[in-house]
Amino acid sequence: MDVSAYREEIYDIFAGADGDVDVTARVERALDVGTEYLGLPIGFLTRIDDGTQEIVVATGDHAGIRAGERCPLDEAYCRRTVETEGMLAVQDATASSAIGDRAVQAFGLGAYIGVTVTVDDEPYGTVCFAGESERAAAFSEAEELFLELLGKLVGRALERRAYERELEARTERLEREKARFEGIAETSFDILFRLDRSGTFTYVSSAVERVLGYAPDDLIGTPFASWLDGGSIDDALPAFERTVDGETVENLELDFVDAAGERVVVAVNATPIHDDGEVVGVQGVGRDVTERKKRERELHRKTRAMDEAQVGISMADAEGDLPIVYANEGFERVTGYDAAEIVGRNCRFLQGAATDEAAVAELGDAVDAGEPASVELLNYRADDSPFWNEVRLSPIEGPDGDLTHYLGFQTDVTERKRTEQLVRLLNRVLRHNLRNDLNVLLGVGNHLQSGLVEDDDVSELGERIERTTNRLLGTSEQARKLERYARRDRDPRRLDPTVLFDAATNDAPEGTTVDAAVRTDRGVCAGPELETALTELVENAVEHDLGSETRVELEATDDGEWVELVVRDDGTGIDDMEAAAIDAGEETDLVHCSGLGLWLVNWIVTRYGGSFGIHARDDGAGSVASIRLPAIDDDTPVDAVARRPTVLFR
Repeated sequence: MDVSAYREEIYDIFAGADGDVDVTARVERALDVGTEYLGLPIGFLTRIDDGTQEIVVATGDHAGIRAGERCPLDEAYCRRTVETEGMLAVQDATASSAIGDRAVQAFGLGAYIGVTVTVDDEPYGTVCFAGESERAAAFSEAEELFLELLGKLVGRALERRAYERELEARTERLEREKARFEGIAETSFDILFRLDRSGTFTYVSSAVERVLGYAPDDLIGTPFASWLDGGSIDDALPAFERTVDGETVENLELDFVDAAGERVVVAVNATPIHDDGEVVGVQGVGRDVTERKKRERELHRKTRAMDEAQVGISMADAEGDLPIVYANEGFERVTGYDAAEIVGRNCRFLQGAATDEAAVAELGDAVDAGEPASVELLNYRADDSPFWNEVRLSPIEGPDGDLTHYLGFQTDVTERKRTEQLVRLLNRVLRHNLRNDLNVLLGVGNHLQSGLVEDDDVSELGERIERTTNRLLGTSEQARKLERYARRDRDPRRLDPTVLFDAATNDAPEGTTVDAAVRTDRGVCAGPELETALTELVENAVEHDLGSETRVELEATDDGEWVELVVRDDGTGIDDMEAAAIDAGEETDLVHCSGLGLWLVNWIVTRYGGSFGIHARDDGAGSVASIRLPAIDDDTPVDAVARRPTVLFR
C-alpha cells in the first residue's frame, strides 16, 4: 500500500463515520497503521508534564513502553523532540548525539522517529515509532510528513476530547446547579425564576401560586412582561436588557396582576446566567412586598402629615444628650433652621440670653423622670430673632417598655404672648396715666370749688383742664389703635421708603423743616401700618420741640439684609426712662413711658420681625429713633423675605 493509502486510513480513523469512538481507541488504531507503514514494531503516545514522560497509549512489545509507564524526561528518547517542539528522526540511536546515553541504556532502541503533539497551542507530548534495531536507511520525507500529519490529527482529537469533557462537566455543573436551585426554589417562600434571553419563563417555582394564584406551568413558555401591570413594563424591560448585558438588578419593584385581577407588588433581584463566558439567560428571586408597600404608604401618609403640620414636630433619641433624629418642616418654619442643621443636636441650641432658666430646669426635670412636660420658653430663631415657643414633650416607649425617644411639639405662641403683654401694658399705662391725669383734674376742680380762685387764674386753670383732657383723649386713641392693630391679621408687603417718608411728613405743622434721604433702591417688608408708626415718630419729634423752628431728619439705609429707617429731631430729647422701657420691652413701677405712642411703634415694627430703639443724640440736642426691618427687592416674593413676629424687645 502506498503512502497515500496510509494517509487516507488515518484520516478515516480520526474523521470518519466512526467519529464517536474513544480517542484512545483511535490512537491505538493509528499507531498500528504507523508501525505498518514505517516498518517499526513499536508505536506510542506520550504525555510530558513537569519533567516526566508518561506512556498514554502504546502498541508493540517492549517492557518499558506500555500504557501507564513513567520515566524522567532525561531518560526518554522524546526529550530532544519536546525541546525542539518539532520532529526528531534517528536512524541509529547509538550513533546519534540527539539521543542521550541514559535513554539508550534505559530503552535500548535503535531507530526512532517522533513528533511533538500540541493541544490548544501548548506542547502536550509526543507520538513516536521505534525499533530495537537501527534502520538501514534514513527516514524519508514522505515518512516524516506522514508522522507530522498523524501528530496534528492526534492533537486535534485530544483538543476535541478536552472540549467535550469540559462541556460535559459544565453541563453537569449546570444540571447540579439547576437541581439545587429548583430544590431551594420549591421550599422557598419567595418566587424563584429563570428567563431565556428573549425574556420567556423557562422555570418558575411553586411559590408563584401562593403569591399570584397561577400554577408554574401557566407562566413557563410565556414572556414575563405579559404578567405585569402596564405601568411597570417601562421599568421592567430596560432592567431585563441590563441584566442580559451582564449587570445585576437589585430590589426592582414591579406590579404584577394576580389571578383575581388585583395588583401585587413584587421586589425582584436578578442576575445573568453565564455559560462559557456568555449570558444565556436571567435568574432571580421575587418577593411579595405588597403588604410592606401598604405599610410604607401608610407611614408615608403619617410622615407627610407630620411634615406638613403647622406646628413644629421633632423626635429625639432618649440615649445620650437627646440628639434630634427627626424634625418636620413645621419645625424648620418655626425656628428658621434647616433639617441638616437640626438633626444630631440637642434642642437647647434654641436657647439664648433671655431664656428663662427656671422653665429650662422644669423641662430637664421632666426628661430625667421620663415624664411628659409643657413649658413656654423664650427661644431664638436662626436669624437670632427671639420668639415664644410652647414646648410639649412626650416620652415614647419601645415594644419592651423601655424609653426610646422623646416626641416634641413646638408651637410659636409669640402672637399670643405679645397680646398678653399688650394687655398688661395697656392696663399699666392706662392706670398710671389715668390716675395721674384724674388727680390733676381733681385738684383743679377742688381749687375751683374753694372760692379762692382769682379771675385772672380761671383762664389758666381752664387751659390746664383742656390739656389734661386732650392728653387723656390722646392716650385713649393710642390704646384704641393698639387694640385695633392687635386684632388685625398680619399683611406683609413691599413698602417704598420714599412713599413712607412722604406720608409720615405730609401733615407736619407749618414751619417744620423736613430732610429725607433714601439711600437704597430696595423696599421694606412690613405691613401698611408701618406708615402709622413713622407718622407717630414724626409727630412725637414735632411735639417735643419747644423751639420756634422744628427740624426733622429721615434717612433710609440698607446693609444688605435690613433696611434701617431713622427719624432724628433737634428737640428736648427722649427721656432716659422711656428709652429704657422700650429697650426692655416692659414697664415696671420704676421704668415706664409717659404714653402709648412709642409702644405703638414698637408693636408694629416687631410684629414684622423687626426691631425698634430710641435714644438721645450724642450732643443731647434731640433724639434718634431707629427702625430695622427686612429689605426686599422688587422681584423677590414677599413670602421669601417676610419674618415672623418677634417679642417686644430688641
